[in-house]
Amino acid sequence: MLSRWLTPEKIHVVESVNNWQEAIHRVAAPLIADKCINPKYIDAIFTSHQQQGPYYVLAPGLAMPHARPEQGVLRNGLSLLHINQGISFGTPDNDPVYVVIMLCAISGNEHIAMITQLAELFSDETRLQTLITANTPESIHTLLANCD
Repeated sequence: MLSRWLTPEKIHVVESVNNWQEAIHRVAAPLIADKCINPKYIDAIFTSHQQQGPYYVLAPGLAMPHARPEQGVLRNGLSLLHINQGISFGTPDNDPVYVVIMLCAISGNEHIAMITQLAELFSDETRLQTLITANTPESIHTLLANCD
């Protein structure tokens, strides 16, 4: 199921980004291009970050920025940005972040289904480390396909 949502065109690997804001914009770009979200979704993530801090940095090396369905979701989608050099999101326990996965879902039920699949991936330490150290979209997609 993850490999169906995270298709190769929604997986990008970059050497570096200038800051966490650029990481958010870059991971959102495929979802905007595919009309899964509109720019309000990114604005909502930035607003939540200002109010709550980087609540979406879930584990060392891993961030999953997201907002509520009514904040700019047009249809379900996932995208992934792998940052080879990592970037600080301001979470000393979890920085640097190497993998940024953006999730958007039009309903709570679909949101839960996506989160469940991702949680299975994240709870397997070997798979998570493989994801963090992967350096091509193809290797990331293969890992995701093996989780289906």
